[in-house]
Amino acid sequence: MRRRRGEFHGGLQAVTLEVREGNSTCIKAELNALFSITYNTSSSPRTAQVALPGSASVDPGSSSCGSGGSSPWLVAVFGSGHALGLSFSSNGSMYTVTNLTLQYNLSDSTVFPDSNSSDVVTVVSAAVGISAPVNTTYRCLSSATFRLDTANLTFFDVKLQAYMSSNDLSPNESVCLADQTTTPSPPRPTSTAPVPVPTPAGPPERGNYNVTQNNTVCLLAHMGLQLNVTYTDAQNKTVNEVVNVNPDLTSSSGSCEDNSATLILTQEQSINLTFSFTLNSTSKRYHLSGVRLVANWPDLPATFSAVNQSLDYLRSSLGHSYMCNAEQTLRVVPVFSINTFKLQVQPFGVTTTQFASAEECQIDQDQMLIPIVVGAALAGLVLIVLIAYLIGRKRSHARYQTI
Repeated sequence: MRRRRGEFHGGLQAVTLEVREGNSTCIKAELNALFSITYNTSSSPRTAQVALPGSASVDPGSSSCGSGGSSPWLVAVFGSGHALGLSFSSNGSMYTVTNLTLQYNLSDSTVFPDSNSSDVVTVVSAAVGISAPVNTTYRCLSSATFRLDTANLTFFDVKLQAYMSSNDLSPNESVCLADQTTTPSPPRPTSTAPVPVPTPAGPPERGNYNVTQNNTVCLLAHMGLQLNVTYTDAQNKTVNEVVNVNPDLTSSSGSCEDNSATLILTQEQSINLTFSFTLNSTSKRYHLSGVRLVANWPDLPATFSAVNQSLDYLRSSLGHSYMCNAEQTLRVVPVFSINTFKLQVQPFGVTTTQFASAEECQIDQDQMLIPIVVGAALAGLVLIVLIAYLIGRKRSHARYQTI
């Protein structure tokens, strides 16, 4: 059994996992995976966002090519006692992922801070819907989310094959339905001329993106969003692309907990953008703590994905909204950032469909301060000129009296 690392996709690392028997590979998977896990603390439930790391490795004790009537298993272990398992079956002509299994260790404080349990939890999902003909590679660039009781598992940019007849993935691919319904990319140019940098997009339209939970609005967000992505194209050229999020084509969803909230924006089949907010129950202040992007627009040579769960943007107090009318840039990873325009957001303490009083960003405060300073300087200058004029007149009048 062995594991080797794959390529980075904008901050997430695609991991290659192989199950071997002797010198032969029987299962191989190249994939990205994200986990959203709900757990309990002493005060309230929280949600942990975890990516399958590049350090994940095949567990030789649990993984198997299947023999004696047992099912083939691919089990990847990572972190402090976490594991992802895929079991397979075949009817001779097709192979199928029979179920997905996730094991997570609640005593891992780096992933589950303030957890009130140290249990090792195992959750399972059947009816996965991943299957392909034997001797064919299953391929799915689009993201697919599976519910596993207390956790959600999202796969994207996946290639896998079980019951392999060689050590490499078959060049014959069975493409998932989501990829088949995605608008195909235009043919790649064969010219060796430099690829032109796309013309920067104009300011994006402002959208209203709210989250409703239990028939009640729990998160409010009004903003214009612009995505800045850097990637390598088919000619190995570095391309910087700016894409506006179109509110008319974008739906919003998410969840609200006592100390965490999530806003998910989905623009047709091309963009899935997730914002994660965290509330500090001690200081009563919240901030944007995480962003995840999965993009599939036609210009990209492959699915672009990026995630960062250690951010500290859009800080405000509980009971207030955060507002920034000026354009600001939120840097997520080196190859991905977000420009926001006319932003106002309130992920906690929402009691009506209207924003609470706003705490303004420093940029807006500075822009308001500049006219005041300039005005004060001009008023001071006028006053100095007036005083100088009056003094001059007084001295002139005094000279006349002496004569």
